[in-house]
Amino acid sequence: MTPAKPSSSLLTADVGRAKSERILMILGDQLTTSAPIFDRIEKGRDIILMCEVEEEATHVASSKQRTVMFLSAMRHFALDLIKSGHRVRYIKLDDPHNTHSLAAEAKRAAKQHNATSILLTHPGEHRILAAFEDLEADLDVEILPDTHFLVQPEQFNEWADGRKSLVMEYFYREQRKALGVLMTKQGKPVSGAWNLDKENRQSFKRSPNPPEPYRPEPDDITREVMALVERRFPDAPGRIADFRWPVTRRQALHALRSFIADRLERFGAHQDAMWTEQPWLYHSHISPMINLKLLDPREVYAAAIEAHEERSLPLNSVEGFVRQIIGWREFIRGVYWHEGPDYADRNALDQHATLPDCYWTADTDMACMHHSITPVLDHGYSHHIQRLMVTGNFALIAGIHPRAVSDWYLGMYVDAVDWVTLPNTLGMAMHADGGVVGTKPYAASGKYIKRMSNYCDHCRYDPEKRTGEDACPFNTFYWDFLIRNQQPFSKNQRMTMIMKNVERMTKSQQTEITHEGRTLRERLGIGAVEARS
Repeated sequence: MTPAKPSSSLLTADVGRAKSERILMILGDQLTTSAPIFDRIEKGRDIILMCEVEEEATHVASSKQRTVMFLSAMRHFALDLIKSGHRVRYIKLDDPHNTHSLAAEAKRAAKQHNATSILLTHPGEHRILAAFEDLEADLDVEILPDTHFLVQPEQFNEWADGRKSLVMEYFYREQRKALGVLMTKQGKPVSGAWNLDKENRQSFKRSPNPPEPYRPEPDDITREVMALVERRFPDAPGRIADFRWPVTRRQALHALRSFIADRLERFGAHQDAMWTEQPWLYHSHISPMINLKLLDPREVYAAAIEAHEERSLPLNSVEGFVRQIIGWREFIRGVYWHEGPDYADRNALDQHATLPDCYWTADTDMACMHHSITPVLDHGYSHHIQRLMVTGNFALIAGIHPRAVSDWYLGMYVDAVDWVTLPNTLGMAMHADGGVVGTKPYAASGKYIKRMSNYCDHCRYDPEKRTGEDACPFNTFYWDFLIRNQQPFSKNQRMTMIMKNVERMTKSQQTEITHEGRTLRERLGIGAVEARS
C-alpha cells in the first residue's frame, strides 16, 4: 500500500478553544524533539504553538530560499508532532487572524486557550528573547536552556571572563579535551597537533569533479510553501525555482550520510578553494539542518570520527570538519550571548558606506563577486571562504557599514540565525567588534582570490594591478583600506608587517590610491569613506 503523501492541509486540524493551562512554543529553528521542553509536555493537555509570522521574514530582507527553508521545515515538523499525538496550534502565514508577531501570537493563543503560562526553549536571537521577556507582565514565561548546543552561555562566560582576548583555538582545545574527541589515551591530540589547518589551504589545479550532493526534490508541502512565498513576498531577494534543501529529519540524516560517505575524504585539503560554476565542491552543506536542529552536533561529529576510524580518512579533513562543529560553532554562539545585544551596533572601524546593488543581483564585472553571489541568490548558499574572503572581504575593504553587511548575511543564507550570523559577519568579516572574534581584520587583495580560485581567469580586471582602469577593485580597496586605517592598525602587532608596506609608499602613491578608491566607490554607488584620524 502506497503511503499517503504529506499534506499541510492536516495543519488546519484546529485545537479550537480547548483549555490548556500553558502554551509550549516551538520556534522555527528549534525543530527537534530532543529538547527539554518535550520532557515537560503532557500529551492531551498541553498545546504546542508554532507560528509562521511575517515579522521573521521582513525584519531583515529575507531571501525566498531562506523563507521557504524555514516554513517548509516547520510544517513537516508540525505534521510529525500531530501524527505522534500532540495537540498543535499551527498558525500559517496566510491565516487571516495572524498578527505576524511571535510574541503577539503567543499572547493570542494564551487568551484563546485560557492559558496562564508560556514555555519555550531559549531563542537564538536577542530580539526574540526580549520580546518574550516583555510578555512576563501578562503571562508566566519560562525559558528552558537550549541543550542542542554543547556549551551553555553560562559555561562560555566562565571560560571567557578575565581573558584579555577570546581566542577560538584555546576554546577549541578545551572542547577537544572535555569531549575526548580525537585525543590519545595520554590526553594528547591525535597526531600531536591540535590544528591541521596548514594542510587545508590547497587550490584546485584543474576543474574539480566532486560527487553530487544530496538535494531532494520538493514534495507537495514544500511546493505549496514555495508558491506561498512567491505570492506573499514577490519582491524578496533571490530565486526559489531550484529549491532542493533537506527539510525533514530523515532528509537531514541522508544529507549527513552523503557527505560522510562521498565528500569528507577530500573536504580538508580543498575547503578554502573556489571554482567557477562549482558552488558545492566537497563541503557538507548541512549547516542549515544543524541550525534548524534537524541534526544534532553530537551525531554530526561522531559520524565523522567513526568514518575516520573505519576508513582511515585523512586526519586533516576530519579534524578540520570537527573543529567547525565543536569549536567554531560553539565559540561563535558563546561570543554572541557573552557580548550582549549592544554587540550588533558596534562599528570599530567607523565605516558607513552602503551595500552595492550587486549583492542583490550578482550583476558585476568582478568575476569573483559574481560567482560568489550567484549561488546565494539561487540556493541561499555559498561556502565559508566565499563568505569571508570574497563578499565579506570586499565589504570590509570598501568601507561598507557593518550592520548593512550582517543584515544581508542574516537575510540571504538558508543557515542564517542571528547567533551565528552576527559574530561571523560583524565580528570576523567586518572586524567591527574591535577584535573580539578576530585579532586582525580578514582583509586581502585580489592576489589571495587568484591563488585560491580560477575566478581571475574569467575577469576583466588584473589582479596584479592596484590602480588604473583595469586594476582589480580588491587591490584598490585593499590598499585604500590600509591607508585610511593607519592609525588604529599601528597599534595591532599582527598588522605590523603589513603596515610597513604602507609606510614604504610615497605620499603621491597613497594619494593616488585614495583618489582611485573614492572614484571606485562613486562608480559603485556605495558612498564616501573618509580617512580616520
